[in-house]
Amino acid sequence: MNILLIGSGGREHALAWKIAASPLVERLYCAPGNAGIARECELVAIDPGDHAAVIGFCRSHKVDLVVVGPEGPMGAGLVDDLAVAGIKAFGARRAAAQLETSKGFTKDLCREYGIPTASYERFSAAAPAKAYVRSQGAPIVVKADGLAAGKGVVVAQTLAEAESAIDMMFGGGLGEAGAEVVIEEFLAGEEASFFALCDGETAIPLVSAQDHKRAFDGDQGPNTGGMGAYSPVPAMTAAVERRAMDDFVLPTVAAMKAKGMPFTGVLYLGLMITATGPKLIEYNVRFGDPECQVLMLRLTSDLVPALLASADGQLRNFDLRWSSDTALTVVMAANGYPGRYDKGSAIAGLDAAAQVEGVEIFHAGTATQDGRIVATGGRVLNICALGKNVAEAQARAYAAVDRIQWPDGFCRRDIGWRAVERARAP
Repeated sequence: MNILLIGSGGREHALAWKIAASPLVERLYCAPGNAGIARECELVAIDPGDHAAVIGFCRSHKVDLVVVGPEGPMGAGLVDDLAVAGIKAFGARRAAAQLETSKGFTKDLCREYGIPTASYERFSAAAPAKAYVRSQGAPIVVKADGLAAGKGVVVAQTLAEAESAIDMMFGGGLGEAGAEVVIEEFLAGEEASFFALCDGETAIPLVSAQDHKRAFDGDQGPNTGGMGAYSPVPAMTAAVERRAMDDFVLPTVAAMKAKGMPFTGVLYLGLMITATGPKLIEYNVRFGDPECQVLMLRLTSDLVPALLASADGQLRNFDLRWSSDTALTVVMAANGYPGRYDKGSAIAGLDAAAQVEGVEIFHAGTATQDGRIVATGGRVLNICALGKNVAEAQARAYAAVDRIQWPDGFCRRDIGWRAVERARAP
């Protein structure tokens, strides 16, 4: 079969790597892709926002399945338009994508259907939002309602921080994403991500991962799109994973069906494991980035039948197999990220890094220029490794990082630290 993958990040490189390994795939295309994805398939110079061009390409190249990686095209209705054109797609339709594109929508859904989450209120103006913050006290969480590339959440430790975040969002600092703001209770505990595959009617569990959102070691610095991840997460015990399905995934799938907007694709739960059990921080409607990278390393089943079963409503009796090994990824980002950064710097040593045992390198923001790999984004490379345990996976990933020559980049040196500490504890 012929497959078109939509996206250009590290998540899409990991998906391309896994999809290309399927014996079911005859031709794999990616639009627009990056320098690493080009090694897995044929890149297509199509803007994913040009739905007519995507549909035209699918028809002219006899594409059997479109796999939509990022949330943006889903929120823009690409899956809907492909369906109208009679083209099968994996991903959420526009209405269902509100689970990610509108934090207020998700919070209201949780309230209506009894899904455990932090207490909250929604605001469309700064003055009442600030009054609410003062009545609640700090720490408190201020969230832009819409998509903000992973940068629309401020965990305010003081009232001044919270008020500054409110002013920034309503002042246009995040564009339309900040036109409405959700302010919610601060939850204490350990964060974890859990993923499920959904077909509109039912869902099957995938596995857990833990992202590292802060830019610097020790979880310091500004929030980012993610600086590294590992899987599985020790805090996500079998009992907690059952609760993730029973208390979150299955009620949400049923709720979305009841609302006439059935959810298909990947449902990504951002959870806080509190002293009283898991609570929902947020939903996303796609594989995480960089969590997808570690999931694909651990997945031993063919991914393509799972994508088809989700798109076709056939997950009820479906199952997937996973390696018991630990996968860990370190994000290498351009100096200055998540603030201002330069593009075009050359990266060397990637072939040597890939020679480290258990290592796979996924590109996130790269291009080929005059035979060299150059950085084109903020998050640029994902250095991934498998190991028998988290310490081994971590050691392999950083051994590979140390072979890469890129003075204009940086990374955290403590990815996986919680799991490493837990493993060392008596």
